[in-house]
Amino acid sequence: MDKEKMLQEVFAKAKESELTGGNCAQCSLAAILEVMGVNDENVIRAATGLADGVGLSGDGHCGALSGGTMAISYFFGRKKEDLHRMGKQLKALLLAKKLHAEFVKEFSTCRCHDIQIKQFGRFFDLYNMEDLQAAQIAGMPEKCATLVGKTARLALEIILEEKEQEAKKGKPRELPVV
Repeated sequence: MDKEKMLQEVFAKAKESELTGGNCAQCSLAAILEVMGVNDENVIRAATGLADGVGLSGDGHCGALSGGTMAISYFFGRKKEDLHRMGKQLKALLLAKKLHAEFVKEFSTCRCHDIQIKQFGRFFDLYNMEDLQAAQIAGMPEKCATLVGKTARLALEIILEEKEQEAKKGKPRELPVV
């Protein structure tokens, strides 16, 4: 599958998952992994608590950003055996920082609460039934699903670009060990 087709597919899958089942972190992560041909149920499960700024609190960064960061780390993160080697995490950290910068450029902030205020003029407590209904009326499902799709696409683009760079060099780029 060519790169543009993969980017279109990840956007569509992430958006559709968010619209039908919710959980921005899981939806972005699952779409990226699926398009990349990875079937890892455990990593998708690990993203469950990251929705809506962690636990539907709105107080952390957007779950879609969390899911995209998890996907980048899945492909470029350090292994357990390398936890004592700081340099082994640099590639994932730099790519995650790039995703964060692109996300903030696109949405002006990364904090879920602030994104909601920017898009809807208020924050919705999704544990409160009145707020949940108000969020639906305000169009939150569609707007958040589009954000999830865009974020999954941004993260996949970063992953694919890095993999292209590795392929050009014939092997994964090595960063200095600290």
